[in-house]
Amino acid sequence: MAGLEESLRATLGGKAAAKLDAAFGLATTGDLLRHYPRRYATRGELTDLASLRDGDHVTVFAQVEKVRTRPMRARRGHLLEVTVTDGRARLALTFFNRVGFWERQLTPGRHAMFAGRVSVFKGQRQLAHPEFKLLGADDAAKAAEYAAELIPVYPATKDISTWDIEKCVRIVLDTLGEVEDPLPGALRERHGLIGLTEALRGIHRPADEAEKRRAEKRLKWDEAFVLQSVLARRRRAAAALPATARPAGAGGLVGAFDARLPFTLTAGQQEVGADISADLARDHPMHRLLQGEVGSGKTVIAVRAMLQVIDAGGQAALLAPTEVLAQQHYRSVSDLLGAASGAAGIVIGTHALLAEQVQFADLGLVVIDEQHRFGVEQRDTLRGKAQGARPHVLVMTATPIPRTVAMTVYGDLDVSTLAELPSGRSPIATHVVPAAEKPRYLERAWERVVEEAEKGRQAYVVCPRIGEDEGAPSSGETGDVPTSDSGDADAALGGGDDDDSPGRPPLAVLDVAPALAQGPLAGLRLRVMHGRLPTDDKDAAMRAFADGSADVLVSTTVVEVGVDVPNATVMVIMDADRFGVSQLHQLRGRVGRGTEPGLCLLVTEAPEESKARQRLADVAGTLDGFRLAEIDLEQRREGDVLGAAQAGRKKSLKLLSVLRDRDLIVTARQEATDLVDADPELAGYPALAAEMSALLDEEQAGFLEKT
Repeated sequence: MAGLEESLRATLGGKAAAKLDAAFGLATTGDLLRHYPRRYATRGELTDLASLRDGDHVTVFAQVEKVRTRPMRARRGHLLEVTVTDGRARLALTFFNRVGFWERQLTPGRHAMFAGRVSVFKGQRQLAHPEFKLLGADDAAKAAEYAAELIPVYPATKDISTWDIEKCVRIVLDTLGEVEDPLPGALRERHGLIGLTEALRGIHRPADEAEKRRAEKRLKWDEAFVLQSVLARRRRAAAALPATARPAGAGGLVGAFDARLPFTLTAGQQEVGADISADLARDHPMHRLLQGEVGSGKTVIAVRAMLQVIDAGGQAALLAPTEVLAQQHYRSVSDLLGAASGAAGIVIGTHALLAEQVQFADLGLVVIDEQHRFGVEQRDTLRGKAQGARPHVLVMTATPIPRTVAMTVYGDLDVSTLAELPSGRSPIATHVVPAAEKPRYLERAWERVVEEAEKGRQAYVVCPRIGEDEGAPSSGETGDVPTSDSGDADAALGGGDDDDSPGRPPLAVLDVAPALAQGPLAGLRLRVMHGRLPTDDKDAAMRAFADGSADVLVSTTVVEVGVDVPNATVMVIMDADRFGVSQLHQLRGRVGRGTEPGLCLLVTEAPEESKARQRLADVAGTLDGFRLAEIDLEQRREGDVLGAAQAGRKKSLKLLSVLRDRDLIVTARQEATDLVDADPELAGYPALAAEMSALLDEEQAGFLEKT
């Protein structure tokens, strides 16, 4: 009997094994058996055909409604047109060869699974010459059993269909022996888990929903417990790494800083500050996430931490993603520190801090602002500039990326949250502006900008790219998408006949700014801001906006962080569907920073039923940054928690969801921690150790070391 390490080539033969390897990277029976069904169909449950999107490769379960044969116009022969339905919507199927054979197979009333790529012809969704598998009971005696059977539907491609995969899985299961179980028997008993062999059979061939649920529960535990065991060993190793303790002392710079603050720290700031201070006093590296809304006081907390390190004889570096934010931090920290002077204790910079020639005498703390704007390699480069012992690390964000949320749930990142907003912050209203469907809404948006300017207030207009056929985005300016310019003033404002084309380039600052100046915002004082401007021009644009001598700043996402103009009350984000949830939330944080309420308008041409529109509606529906990160997580998943990819086909986790399975993950963490503490080398658990080694390849191990 075969085991999980058996080669698929030996079990299935070369042709099938090659297809599975090319499509999904599956090489062993274990790989294939962990290629789980993405859903299950039953004969009484047809696919929602209305949800199909142009270009998707789909497998649908539907009923044949009508069949028609007609001569082809362009060449000899006949065309078979089949209409299938789910009872509400319809889908057209077209067949070009062996028409008579297909016509005899696909008779009205038959149920079948169809696989192919969705296209749209004359406004109707269709599959051209799809593969199909008829589903029907052979006799009346089997009808009831047949109707209740769960049909696994696998992730598939155009080269290998779901039923081809099902056939391969059946062959493997028929030859599978009893496999060694990585979960300790006592743990399985405590949590009511079935064995691994039974779970693998149950996930692929469930007799009913109850068996499927038992299998899913067990296999989720596999993923959670093996991963948590990896992380538990990593935490244990990290605790043994050397770091220079930077304990708080009496008085010093921290005391002087607190004494000159013009406000009293909130209870939340004091609590978070105490946690960070205690971390810095330990002789192993701090790795903490400080999450808080824009303006919640993260910078003050970071400055106090840096001063504690300086008081203890070390240096601190603050890494910001853009020049604008770095300069903002420099001004803010300088203002907070007042007359403090001396040798460089705090260095503030952008990616320039990563340059080889930048060296530190005794780097004790690395503070990374808006950590989603930096890659793991970049963060690790700065951390590597410490001499000898590893520095403490504090990362700050208003909206964590999905992977960061995942790591906080998995317990590999200590988290502090500033939930209180500062007093005096005004509310921000956010609305979606469907420019293609309702052009009048966009006209009204520009009218609102004019009205605010007439009251002496200011506005931002944000575009996805710069324009003038830019090449790669400027350093730190991830929103500048390199595409060709449209050069059309009407298109630049979101109007015109070309707007219905999905191929239109993203709107650009250098197109939109003149179109606004000559059109709906004529008479207002406009300035342009983007990452390719010379530093002096950037400073001049920002000064003009900050001192009120400009009414409107037309910009890329260079203003996403670090810009603080309390008089700005409106932000119009063009092609808002081109931005991620985190960027949108950060951008709108630029308004509502004074005494007047803020308004953020998300302009889009995305179809009403699209995922992009739903994402914008989600952003408009809440100001809670962590909730938005969870929404982003629901839509994008957390990527590979053990690898560098934020998304992609090959994942460490197949069934486990951070949001749905949070309680299971927390329980698995405690179980794994207890086991690793009792047996750090896992000498008594060889099957678990083997699973951990298989999960954590050399590349992932290096990635974990850097995160």
